[in-house]
Amino acid sequence: VQKSQDENTIGVVDNLNKTLAELQDQLPPGVKLQQITDGSRQIRVSVSNVRQTLFEGALLTVLIVFLFLNSWRSTVITGLTLPIALISTFFFMNLLGFTVNMITMMALSLCVGLLIDDAIVVRENIVRHVQMGKSAFDAAMDGTREIGLAVFATTLSIVAVFLPIGFMGGIIGKFFHEFGLTIVAAVLVSMFVSFTLDPMLSSIWHDPSIEAQGKHHKPVTWYDKTIGRVTALFDYGTDALVDIYQNILRWALVHKLATVGLALVIFASSVVMVPLLGTEFVPKSDFSETNLTFNTPVGSSLEVTEQRAKQVEAIIRSFPEVNYTLTTINTGNAQGKIYASVYIRLVDRHLRQRNVDAMSVLLRQRLRQVPGITVTHVGLLDPVGGQKQIAFSIQGSDLGELTRLNALALNKIRDIPGLVDIDSTLKPDKPTLDVRVRRDVASDLGLGVAQIGSALRTLVAGVTVGNWRAPDDQTYDVNVRLAPAARNQTEDLGQLPFALGATADGNARIVRLNQVADIVESTGSNQINRRDLAREVAITANVSTRSAGEVSADIRKAMDSIAMPPGYGYKFSGSVKDMAEAFGYALSALAMAVIFIYMILASQFKSFFQPLALMTSLPLTLIGVVLALLMFNSTLSIFSVIGVVMLMGLVTKNAILLVDFAIRARAPSTDDSGNPVPGLARNDALLMAARVRLRPILMTTLAMIFGMVPLAFARSEGSEMRAPMGQAVIGGVITSSLLTLVVVPVVYCYMDDLAQWLRRLWRPAAAQTM
Repeated sequence: VQKSQDENTIGVVDNLNKTLAELQDQLPPGVKLQQITDGSRQIRVSVSNVRQTLFEGALLTVLIVFLFLNSWRSTVITGLTLPIALISTFFFMNLLGFTVNMITMMALSLCVGLLIDDAIVVRENIVRHVQMGKSAFDAAMDGTREIGLAVFATTLSIVAVFLPIGFMGGIIGKFFHEFGLTIVAAVLVSMFVSFTLDPMLSSIWHDPSIEAQGKHHKPVTWYDKTIGRVTALFDYGTDALVDIYQNILRWALVHKLATVGLALVIFASSVVMVPLLGTEFVPKSDFSETNLTFNTPVGSSLEVTEQRAKQVEAIIRSFPEVNYTLTTINTGNAQGKIYASVYIRLVDRHLRQRNVDAMSVLLRQRLRQVPGITVTHVGLLDPVGGQKQIAFSIQGSDLGELTRLNALALNKIRDIPGLVDIDSTLKPDKPTLDVRVRRDVASDLGLGVAQIGSALRTLVAGVTVGNWRAPDDQTYDVNVRLAPAARNQTEDLGQLPFALGATADGNARIVRLNQVADIVESTGSNQINRRDLAREVAITANVSTRSAGEVSADIRKAMDSIAMPPGYGYKFSGSVKDMAEAFGYALSALAMAVIFIYMILASQFKSFFQPLALMTSLPLTLIGVVLALLMFNSTLSIFSVIGVVMLMGLVTKNAILLVDFAIRARAPSTDDSGNPVPGLARNDALLMAARVRLRPILMTTLAMIFGMVPLAFARSEGSEMRAPMGQAVIGGVITSSLLTLVVVPVVYCYMDDLAQWLRRLWRPAAAQTM
């Protein structure tokens, strides 16, 4: 059963199951309707797993906030942002016509750490002002005002990253359109809540547990002696990290060249390590079901194919992970009596040790025991296109030349490591019978080729002449054709009669087919494909133990070594083509995000040079992404690339908080009495920013990391597709946070020196002009 276009899959399946349940009672004895495959199962499992990931990430994020703030009131004030932002996002999703699906749910689970970031920074700054001795109302006003522009800039940086993702082109753009816009809506709502609800609650709901800065009381209550000890360890640990960080930053500010040189070495190392990562379009997801296709030699009978299918089924069912199988011959994607397809339903993922890929390797080995079959596919298909992972075609005008090139290509690529299940649309010619009409004889008798062909079609293939209603009220088609005994042998066809009218005495004039034609055993093309007004031979294959990108690169080298005549060439299609196109669109989105971030930072800091210092944090994410993907044995897919694009907005947050405070500290100000207060020196301002801003930076970074942990470490069904995005983000956030806190202040000093030098250079020139 196939649903109509634009209909909801889950709704159709639910209604179909209800109908099937009603039909069960109406079936005759011995007949039952049994569901084999369910297209909605993958959707249900994916949405359920992502929903679970969302809740787990939210709980871990709130736990991190509690451990740092050591106050249930502050945790509630900060944590309220999560449910409000998530619920409000559903409203905007409805306005945009989005549904609750795997993509939108994944977007929400991915941005759990983002949604609470603004609230953490605002609340932490308000707490800092309370510890300075201010009233709750004044602390809420001053703290929000002080941090407001920095939070606004960080949020706009996130929006600048995800808007281009939401409007990418191609098939991947359709895939991530809802993803990007959902995150944009959620982040904007969280910023609004952080600027309104959080300061309001902070002003009227004073937290008595906020102590004066640097004071720690002895444990008195049960809470102090249990949970309080854990949160106190976090406080001591944070204070120790602040001292360590200040010492490291003080050394870096003295040894600027060494710091920048070290950063360049790390970045160069990450670039060198990128080729170690394999590439693929979309990671395959294990939903406890897989497929197998094979064919018998051309010309084999249906009985032979059925016998081989039973042998294949026996091997498949010998695996303890297999629940049941369904084999079809000459149906669906396996049209032809020599083609068979086997659907394999496995037990659920948590009940087995081996995944589909591991089972596919063993299955290929055992199927070699079956003689007379060619296995063309084992395992999972491409999640997006539903085809095999490798697909390319050779195009040209002459079928004979294409046959030669096809043989050369298969010989070249057959030994490529990791390339399995190789198949070509150019099959051996199938046996045929050629009826070669002797036109002169046929013409003398008044027979034409069309007349002979029409009669043969009726006699051999048959023609439906009506229908018959049986006593059981079933209607059957009436098909007229020769009896099998009269059409099984070549000689039988030669005896087929053709009526030529009547003789003078009224008898029918009959002529045999062998009197007007020669019947010769021959062969004919099994399949002829055309693409772009030219004939083509398509070659498909799967990959095993290597990535699709690595294997396709080897195939490209092999094909380039073949000297093709003019007018002949090859081109990739399927997931390889989609991967190249998607990576191109993702890089365009990355470039747009970087440009937008620069524009936002330039307007925030009113400088063309200071944003460059902050944006040095962007390339420092690469080393973490590469190391994380290598550690998890993941590939560079479109999901991990989107994670890298997402990092462009995340890593600038820490730099903005740090540099914004330093710039404010350097600027002259006035105290509460109205007396002028000179600004701090540049290094002193940066060291003070390190002490004040490290705590919110640690909180937001750990909230982001722990919010991603359920996504990155998921082992549920279908998690293989989503996990690389979380892994890339965690790795990038960790390394960029460590490096940004040291490298960005150093580059900021260089940019500040450059700005002052240009200012001195500009002022004399301007004075001379005047």
